[in-house]
Amino acid sequence: MIVFRYSVLFVAPALLALAAGRQPPAADELLVYFGTYTGAKSQGIYVSRLDVATGALSAPQLAAETQNPSFVAVRAQGDYLYVVNEIDTFDGSSAGSVSAFAINKDTGILTPLNQANSAGPGPAHLSLDASGRNLLVANHGGGSIAVLPIARDGKVGAPTSFVQHTGSSVNPERQREPHAHQIIVDPSNRFAYVADLGIDKMMIYRFDAAKPALAAATPPSAAMKPGAGPRHAAISAAGQFVYVINELDCTVAVFRREASTGALDSVQTVSSLPPGVTQEKSFSTAEVALSPSGSFLYGSNRGHDSISVFAVDKGSGRLTFVANTPTGGETPRGFAIEPGGRFLIAANQHSDSVVVFAIDRATGKLSTVGAIAVGTPVDVKIVKP
Repeated sequence: MIVFRYSVLFVAPALLALAAGRQPPAADELLVYFGTYTGAKSQGIYVSRLDVATGALSAPQLAAETQNPSFVAVRAQGDYLYVVNEIDTFDGSSAGSVSAFAINKDTGILTPLNQANSAGPGPAHLSLDASGRNLLVANHGGGSIAVLPIARDGKVGAPTSFVQHTGSSVNPERQREPHAHQIIVDPSNRFAYVADLGIDKMMIYRFDAAKPALAAATPPSAAMKPGAGPRHAAISAAGQFVYVINELDCTVAVFRREASTGALDSVQTVSSLPPGVTQEKSFSTAEVALSPSGSFLYGSNRGHDSISVFAVDKGSGRLTFVANTPTGGETPRGFAIEPGGRFLIAANQHSDSVVVFAIDRATGKLSTVGAIAVGTPVDVKIVKP
């Protein structure tokens, strides 16, 4: 039985009229979008508003109906939003899809623009390149990646570049074939990195944003510990370090990045769990992110149902454990950090809750502010209207 652990929902009274022709958002409000798995408790993408003075979230509103919008990406301009539709069949082919929406910055409601084939089944992640003109998609089910161009009107086009991963690793249940779990570009927009859980590699590609196209870099990958299962990564603002959270063995691996080749050199590996806690079969990781200052790294632990905080040595990239905080729900997936570094918003998939934490910007530690109910939330994205 799933229990919602917070009896008090933090809802700012002035924010409850989202659906009723409300006024444009105030200067101290940010739009927050939630990607979900659709079903009995969710119909698609939901939107709320974050009061950056208090950390209060408004009651969520359905922003757009679409199937399994599990991961969300928003252009830096805040004008267009994109999601993967985590499905296995689209237009009669063995593939998922990507959906494009225009954002109404006054209401937060999304206007559908179009859908495109993701070029593989089960897409689980997408991101925008630095130009905001290309989407990069990771197909977890198909073990492949693709690049889709974005037109001036925000619509997404057919894939212009596709790469099929091959191989396997040591876990017979999870690593019999490739599972591309995330794709992101470096700050220079010249390299793309793919966490492939199934083959225990961080794949490295040269990225040509003009074509757009991907090509294997030299070296083409960095090997992880067998059975680690790389899931997501975060790159430091200067591009010097890459932090990879490993789903299967609950670790965070630190790499120094070579700017000219994109190569990754191992620096350190630490447990994503607090000291003294040993991994259990039910434990796995999900998201990883750096604070806006780059001073702290955060990682979510499913099963243990917590977020760990690490201090970052900006010279060496090395991590030091700071604290571990329960997420107040079950199966924390994605989370987002407010641009000012004051709040972290975490999605608890199996308890249908989204929890807001205040961040102590001096220590990186988290303290609970409040929570709202969102059906099967998976991803969180914050947008300044």
